[in-house]
Amino acid sequence: MQPLSDRMLADIESKNMAKESPILMRIFKEESELEVWKEDKSGRFALLHTYPICRWSGELGPKIKQGDRQAPEGFYTITPGLMNPNSNYYLAINIGFPNAYDRANGRTGAFVMIHGDCSSAGCYAMTDEQVGEIYALARESFFGGQKSFQIQAYPFKMTPLNMARNRNSPNMAFWKMIKEGYDHFEVTRLQPKIDVCEKRYVFDAESSGKFSPADQCPAYKVPDEIASAVREKQRRDDIQTAELISRGTPAAPIKMGVDGGMNATFLAAVKSHGGPGAVIHTAVGTIPPHVNPPREPESATGSVFSLASADSRPASVPGSTVQVASATSSGGVSSFFSNLFGSKATDDQAGASRATQPADPSASKPKRTTTAKAGQSATGAPRPAETKTANAAKPAAPKQEASGEPERNTASGNGVLSGAAPTVPSGGFENRFGAWNQ
Repeated sequence: MQPLSDRMLADIESKNMAKESPILMRIFKEESELEVWKEDKSGRFALLHTYPICRWSGELGPKIKQGDRQAPEGFYTITPGLMNPNSNYYLAINIGFPNAYDRANGRTGAFVMIHGDCSSAGCYAMTDEQVGEIYALARESFFGGQKSFQIQAYPFKMTPLNMARNRNSPNMAFWKMIKEGYDHFEVTRLQPKIDVCEKRYVFDAESSGKFSPADQCPAYKVPDEIASAVREKQRRDDIQTAELISRGTPAAPIKMGVDGGMNATFLAAVKSHGGPGAVIHTAVGTIPPHVNPPREPESATGSVFSLASADSRPASVPGSTVQVASATSSGGVSSFFSNLFGSKATDDQAGASRATQPADPSASKPKRTTTAKAGQSATGAPRPAETKTANAAKPAAPKQEASGEPERNTASGNGVLSGAAPTVPSGGFENRFGAWNQ
């Protein structure tokens, strides 16, 4: 229940937003950035804040199987039941992997999180201060009536330059598919409606038929004003990408030879302290002494701290007034909020044993009318890593991720992105506010 800081409230007001208005998040691995977008009073989303990611693991590319240390890429729907206040890593938001697309394509894993502690084995790890503020922004949007919010996770910002650089990647077909969703958001500044059929994502589709993840797509249509704007953006991007390739833009290596990444803001802080091993205080949060920066590719030269791409730069971060609350407090509003979410007193990693898979993302969204111009995206910095989860000791422990998170996939094959409605403990957040799901 940590309140939003005066600084954040001032930012919200200055951008013509309400504290309780809907949010949307975008994650970029290579730049190691997490963006929080918020609906302003025009009814469209505008960028509220860009958070440098402290650590993510794996390579660029989607998560494929349990224990591969990959952080997911794709579109995920976050419901109140996926918010966990009792994480071993301060606070956590379950991304909801695998979603319907992942399951249709045979991908496995569970309990992939956005959490604190700057340590990852498959998740997106922030500092405690950062995740406290991100969690509070999500909480306020739920209290304002938003039934779910969308997380869009990408390998990098889907620019012509990045598409040209990564043209040889075996993931390019997948990246072109999720770029379409990226483009829908860029031209509308509205949360794209996500469906899955024929084992692929479909964006902003209108149909009288039913979408089934592994089955043939029903007849559908994308509203003309959105479809035409997306086509024009894709045409411009394709031309620019081809020009960049023809001018000799070098192709990025398919495998970087590193385990994930860390934003340049944090890499610089660790380097300035001679490496990890001590608590490091930065303007964007505390780096704990156990942090393990990503190693440099074997083929590269120079410092282990030089992983940031040449065209990336740290996100500008004003001085934060967010305070780190005690992770072990047992009374007052902390206890109230824990009970509200239905979590027990056990200290599960990112709430793994309590978290549930996301609900159907067909929550109400703003009606699309006219096409808006794509707004200016925040400037960037380098990459992220995957999270760990330590389950409370139990007689028969479930299979665990490489991160230590127990695997517990409760989703079924039904639903658009997530499957069956999540299993929520009695007295939990979604039960108390069950009317939202009617």
